[in-house]
Amino acid sequence: MEIKEILKKLVSFNTIKDKDNKELMDFIEEYLKKYKFKIERIEKCLVASNGDNPNIAFIGHTDTVDYESWDGDPFTVREEENKLIGLGTCDMKGGIAAILSAISTMNLEKQRIALYFTNDEETSFAGIKKICELIKEPNILIGEPTDNIPVYGTKGLLGLNINFYGKKVHSSIPEKGVNAIYECMDFIDKLRLFYKEDLMKDVDNDFKVPYTSMNIGMITGGETENSVPGKCSITVDFRINKDSDIDKIIVFVKELLKNYKAELIIKNKVRPKLNNSDISFIENLSTTKETANYFTEASFIESSNIIILGPGPVTAHEKNEYITFESLMECENLYTNIINYYNE
Repeated sequence: MEIKEILKKLVSFNTIKDKDNKELMDFIEEYLKKYKFKIERIEKCLVASNGDNPNIAFIGHTDTVDYESWDGDPFTVREEENKLIGLGTCDMKGGIAAILSAISTMNLEKQRIALYFTNDEETSFAGIKKICELIKEPNILIGEPTDNIPVYGTKGLLGLNINFYGKKVHSSIPEKGVNAIYECMDFIDKLRLFYKEDLMKDVDNDFKVPYTSMNIGMITGGETENSVPGKCSITVDFRINKDSDIDKIIVFVKELLKNYKAELIIKNKVRPKLNNSDISFIENLSTTKETANYFTEASFIESSNIIILGPGPVTAHEKNEYITFESLMECENLYTNIINYYNE
């Protein structure tokens, strides 16, 4: 099965919020069985290996984000000039297609590899959280899109949900109530000041955005226009630059919330991941070491040698997401070289 056909098959499964997770994992399982891989299904994840004590593992998530105003069918790969357009082609079914195709060309009597295919990466990382303790291989390859440039570090993540509670009354007598939206707005003003005066000034140049970034992504509150709202909720997303920022933020938020009737829920708390491995052994691979401001499954894994590498260009989460055929073929070749190196 050629690499382009593998990619088309993977894209044909609607894995938005893991809808066709079982069908996609069934396809991967049947494919790998042809090459005598031992398969284990762990809830919605698939774990495979072709021998004992492999020295390298590949990790890839199978879910995708949703799409908006797509041209044509997002679950059918459309070829335009050199582009392979389809939902998930870049993030990250292209990387999965490259590793599956690479396996078909290897001498599997000599090349030992473990494979971990996860679910729910785009929302709560439920898949990698479920299986991360199983990943013992010393060298890890993650197929996130990088335009075939090796990425050796990704930021950490601190995700907070905060509920503010007021006192609901009729809108004609607002002074007798406590407006939870106003309470939330007051908190946001103080949190943004902390972000600008502290986090943004604490610079570390390991990342292109050289400080811990903050985004308030969701806010919900109130029930009707003629009632003072009794509850308001926000989500806050921090992409962590330095380990110490996690505790700094939590301490600040907890102290600030003492001024409000509020509930803090820490949804995610994961450290940044930096890897200083030497990748100069890979022929024709850029020796430039780059990091990513986004967060990946790498941060859940204990192994110190992690390379994040996948085809491009990087069009993840974009309308009419695509990769080029040349980049996909190059990625397969790079995966083969990396796996061969770690199995010498």
